[in-house]
Amino acid sequence: MSHSARAFWLRSPGHGEIRDLSLPAPGDGEVLVRALWSGISRGTETLVFRGQVPRSQWDVMRAPFQEGDFPAPVKYGYLSVGEVEEGPAELVGRTVFCLYPHQTRYVVPAAAVTVVPDSVPAERAILAGTVETAVNALWDAAPLVGDRIAVVGGGMVGCSVAALLSGFPGVRVQLVDTDPARARTATALGVEFAAPGDAHGDCDLVVHASATEQGLTRSLELLRAEGTVVDLSWYGDRRIALPLGEGFHSRRLTLRSSQVGTVSPARADRTYADRLALALGLLADPALDALITGESRFEELPDVMPGLAAGDIPALCHRIRYAD
Repeated sequence: MSHSARAFWLRSPGHGEIRDLSLPAPGDGEVLVRALWSGISRGTETLVFRGQVPRSQWDVMRAPFQEGDFPAPVKYGYLSVGEVEEGPAELVGRTVFCLYPHQTRYVVPAAAVTVVPDSVPAERAILAGTVETAVNALWDAAPLVGDRIAVVGGGMVGCSVAALLSGFPGVRVQLVDTDPARARTATALGVEFAAPGDAHGDCDLVVHASATEQGLTRSLELLRAEGTVVDLSWYGDRRIALPLGEGFHSRRLTLRSSQVGTVSPARADRTYADRLALALGLLADPALDALITGESRFEELPDVMPGLAAGDIPALCHRIRYAD
């Protein structure tokens, strides 16, 4: 028996639409999922929406269940939470997370879904992909007890990193952002807040997530000698200039990248499934609700995405609701 569904597609850069489609019945080892919520990963998805994924990164940037190719038409996204309607008996009726685009129903291999713990509300579980990025970043960064740490960039990823760091013993964590409204978010997450010009220096570690040249430059300035910046930002097709001719060499600073597409070499014994399960478990903390700052109905996506891409809709994670 086939099922109908509706999906959000990028028709051309800057223009989205909802398309009707028909799904096959799930086969052996597959599940049919009815979407409850999905999240818009604002930084990455707005780059995709604007058509700014560099050609050299088209293969690297493919989402697990993406259809179409960059720049468009393409169906893109990876923060979906739903209920299993058909499939193996142990999964039917369970709430699951899947790296799937914005779509009302979908059929995927059972191995592609992760059961959401009973302690985590479905509407918060959309953050799993972003918290997973934060987990991987901290595996790369390897913070130590008592470290002085700044997180530069109070977007969805930066706030997730700050939230996890708030639980490290003895650390000084400061969220640094140009938007003073992020101070409320920092308070909710249990960390300090500062504007870039007021941030504490002498940091052992800076995690950069602002996706701006200015933010990365300021991150280097905040380091102590022999400190490290871990850069999580995705710059799309933009070139970034840095002052590497100043104190970068004399102070023996380190700048390294972190990207969720590969499990951190520091945890090479862990699988992608292990990492995602850990992220979902961490979402039992209600403080992370502070990262969800907007909500719309699925049918509104063609109007919501341009607003997010233009900055007219301020949001960390914008949540999409599928049930009326």
